[in-house]
Amino acid sequence: MDPAASDDRSRRRLLIAAIAGGLVLLLLVGVGVYGLLRGPASRTDTTPAGPPVPSATSTPAGPDGQGPVAVPQTGGPEAFARSVAVALFTWDTTSGYQAVDYAQMLADVAADEEADALAGDVRAYLPNPQAWAQLRQYQTRQWLTIDTAVIPTAWETAVAQAAPGQIPDGAVAYTIEGTRHRDGTWGTEPVEASRPVTLTVFIVCTPTVTNRGITGTRCELLRLSQLDSPLR
Repeated sequence: MDPAASDDRSRRRLLIAAIAGGLVLLLLVGVGVYGLLRGPASRTDTTPAGPPVPSATSTPAGPDGQGPVAVPQTGGPEAFARSVAVALFTWDTTSGYQAVDYAQMLADVAADEEADALAGDVRAYLPNPQAWAQLRQYQTRQWLTIDTAVIPTAWETAVAQAAPGQIPDGAVAYTIEGTRHRDGTWGTEPVEASRPVTLTVFIVCTPTVTNRGITGTRCELLRLSQLDSPLR
């Protein structure tokens, strides 16, 4: 293997990991290249502190289908980023599947060079086995409704300031804003709860080429920001 090529890949991986964190740092003052330092991953609120509070409002429509659903890799960058966010937040403890099965849907679309790091990102969003067992007692399911998906200014700045080759061709970030919904039962009563969430999805898309020419794009998942610590 060419050592220079290996070093280039390592630098690109480091830059993506840094950008995923959300804190802008000046990496090369003379050149003006910016990175974004990733902080330690923090697990989301996966352990139930108690049953959800009953709501007088109607429960929003839940996820389509109970089991894990494959993430489509075609349709363009924004469509892929939205599909990733939906897959990340959609699960059903009564489906017979475990959190790891839902995580596998995201692992299946991971870019090879970021697969190990991405696995840690995904775990921070999903209930651990103990929390999953507790949530199952309440027949809990979760899903996401998306309000906006935009390329953040911080990413555009990073791309503009990066030296050639520092960011992979076709890489882009989308900051997703939406609402996380949960519903279940407490005793015999249906209950639901929701809260706003934000995150940034880092992806890379490449053209799909046939003997007739370029026909579209195929996207892969690079990293995820921490929950509620997106790029702006």
